[in-house]
Amino acid sequence: MFRTLTTLSLTLALAALSGVTTSCGSSDRPQIRVINAIPDSGSTDIWLNGAKIIPDLEFGIVFPTPTTPAAYLAVASGSDIIQGFEPGDTTNPISPIGTFNLNGSTQYTVVAVGLELNDEPPLVLTDNNRAPRSGNVEFRIVNASLNSPANGVDVYFVPPGTDITSYTPQITALGQGQGSAYVSIPFLDGGYAVVITATAKKTELIAQPSATPSGSITTIVIVDNAYVNGVSNGMSQTPLVLNDLN
Repeated sequence: MFRTLTTLSLTLALAALSGVTTSCGSSDRPQIRVINAIPDSGSTDIWLNGAKIIPDLEFGIVFPTPTTPAAYLAVASGSDIIQGFEPGDTTNPISPIGTFNLNGSTQYTVVAVGLELNDEPPLVLTDNNRAPRSGNVEFRIVNASLNSPANGVDVYFVPPGTDITSYTPQITALGQGQGSAYVSIPFLDGGYAVVITATAKKTELIAQPSATPSGSITTIVIVDNAYVNGVSNGMSQTPLVLNDLN
């Protein structure tokens, strides 16, 4: 699932060996959170520079556990190695996945995408958790679904119950393995429905309610259902919803 990540270092309060810490606030170091969006993956232990820091990271799990404001792992500068092992294995790491240059005072979301045996590079997104303009809310959509339409998805932010036939999507043709820009829209009493369709189509694939307060930031990650007996179960109707700022 997770391959070797160089130029990257995770932090955990219990990972004293690596000298890193969990943080919800500002930091002059890079900060990351990790999402396992690989639908055929099993439990994986994550190791940093030879020390296990995350045990049993399952599909559909975000680490650190999501909070509001968003929680991150503060990372040390320099070149670091993160490896994934099957639980109980310490000698046969899963193969390399990529190299990243992470800037200080910057927050990132790292999404492991693809399949175990047909690996894709992880998706690394730069987060912006500064408060939106007064009276607005912000959304960002991440498409981590291998079963998303070939031409990507469109995303509408509309009042609940809206017929989108005459509406124009705010996000268009978002392909698998991509994250959108942040969309800033006026706060709406009762929140928005986040409606996801195939590109240039009006049939709903996902309709996610979002009762977000003014000034909030929400990241929504489209994922697949977990594989069962090695068989895909299609796109999940329940995306991961991360309330990054509230």
